Amino acid sequence: MSEQQSEPAKGPAPRRAADSLHLSANKLRWGLLIGALGAVIAAMVTMVVTGFENDTGLEAHQPGSAPVIRDKEFSSANEGDCLSWTKADRSDLVKVNCADKHLFEVAGVVDLSAYPGREFAGGTRHPDSLRMTELRDEHCVPAVQRYLGGRFDSRGRYMVNVMSPSPAGWQHGDRTLRCGLQVAGTSASPAATGSIAGQDQSKVHATGTCLGINQNLPTDPVDCAQPHAVEIVGTVDLAANFTGGPPSEADQDKFVEAECNRLSTDYLGSPDAIRNKTLTLFFDYLEPTSWLAGSHKLDCWLGKGADREGFAPIVGSARGEILIDGQAPVPPPNTGRSTPAPLPGAAPLPPQPKPR
Repeated sequence: MSEQQSEPAKGPAPRRAADSLHLSANKLRWGLLIGALGAVIAAMVTMVVTGFENDTGLEAHQPGSAPVIRDKEFSSANEGDCLSWTKADRSDLVKVNCADKHLFEVAGVVDLSAYPGREFAGGTRHPDSLRMTELRDEHCVPAVQRYLGGRFDSRGRYMVNVMSPSPAGWQHGDRTLRCGLQVAGTSASPAATGSIAGQDQSKVHATGTCLGINQNLPTDPVDCAQPHAVEIVGTVDLAANFTGGPPSEADQDKFVEAECNRLSTDYLGSPDAIRNKTLTLFFDYLEPTSWLAGSHKLDCWLGKGADREGFAPIVGSARGEILIDGQAPVPPPNTGRSTPAPLPGAAPLPPQPKPR
């Protein structure tokens, strides 16, 4: 396969924050727009996988005077199949059991030769990355929705992608696309286990995971000893408290804030640890579309808001010694008095990020 190519895409963004002082939490309304955080979380993840770099594994399938040459494993992949590879050029692509680790789950097959016009006729050039991105949006997003019965969470753990024939396969007449799903990542798509159909698609991480930082926004998981934007202190399952239709923002805020405070105290071993390390507890909000798609979980993040926008880089786990922007945090003075919670809407807005 050719090198993966990337286009910006939208992704999930935390819209709620809790600044923990002792046992209380003051809500701040962060302006981390979907497009802003998504520019980093989903930039470089909408990858158009475009076949193979070489002719290895090509075989003829269609009898007649002008046989169609197809990439063997690619052309036999059907809806529900899972694919994987290990080589950078993906020339060793194989079908695997979906219960095992895999990189792509096929949600549908599109035959472009069935469409009228000359664009996909014999002798035409393989579409470039921009055109493949358009074909993905046109054909694969609907295919994925059909495959999942309309329960795809576009703000969740998975992204829609497309695989095309290799340039050699295209040259010899193969016009089929494989639409499917991959785990979203900013550098390389991580492996998935199990079929996506029926899974909770929530974009959550294991407790203790640190998410890297790029342009002041979170990226893929990294070792906590490396610079990172946030650290996951726990995951809240909203389905444990809410049944039926999507819960309101206010109800979600109340429940998730209390749960994240509890989880952070358990994780750090002290209710004063967040305050002493000058960190903030962040959490997101589940849109009704995500809830109806079956996503019911949210992560609790520990981070430090940057002066300009987004997050400041942190080195080290919050369970031990940390550096924020290269400096050890200085605990605020303890007056022995609790800071009263602000009136609704009275909390100051931090600097707003610009859409990227």
